[in-house]
Amino acid sequence: MGRKIYGGQSTYIPLRVNQAGVIPIIFAQSLILFPATIAGLVPNQAVQNIATMLTRENILYNIIYTLLIIFFCYFYTAITFNPIDVSNNMKRFGGFVPGIRPGRQTAEYLDFIMTRITLPGAIFLAIIAVLPSIISKALKIPYLVASFFGGTGLLIIVGVMLDTMRQIESHLLIRHYEGFMKKGRVKGRK
Repeated sequence: MGRKIYGGQSTYIPLRVNQAGVIPIIFAQSLILFPATIAGLVPNQAVQNIATMLTRENILYNIIYTLLIIFFCYFYTAITFNPIDVSNNMKRFGGFVPGIRPGRQTAEYLDFIMTRITLPGAIFLAIIAVLPSIISKALKIPYLVASFFGGTGLLIIVGVMLDTMRQIESHLLIRHYEGFMKKGRVKGRK
């Protein structure tokens, strides 16, 4: 700036592996339970057959459920993460990705990266969602017992706790309270 030279600062873009959270599981469950709801209302034999094929004990249920979760992960990530806005904000504030031109190329690169890192997050969510069905079938225990130990509820609890910790930390930082703080962070967060 002017005659002075300032050193550049290296930062990161917080791209999340699981951008969608638990929303794809909720959407997939709602969609896959739709035929059972229709079967309860319509006494048609074809609808009844489809509803029986889509029960938790059937392998077709788990396959469709997994594919729906992966689809909704990509769908929800595409809705919530806008690489064009991120690219424009980076360009406006003088940021860039090394080796990538600011603007359209950065947006394409961010979209490519989000597409690549969403797949492991989607597969992780699908495994967590389908695991209670697999456990209940393999160990021959009731589904409710297996779902009690399932990961979806645990994933929701951990997400809520992390969000609560973030909110507490921001309130403490606003009020300059040092009681629970250790070097600018709440204990338990690193």
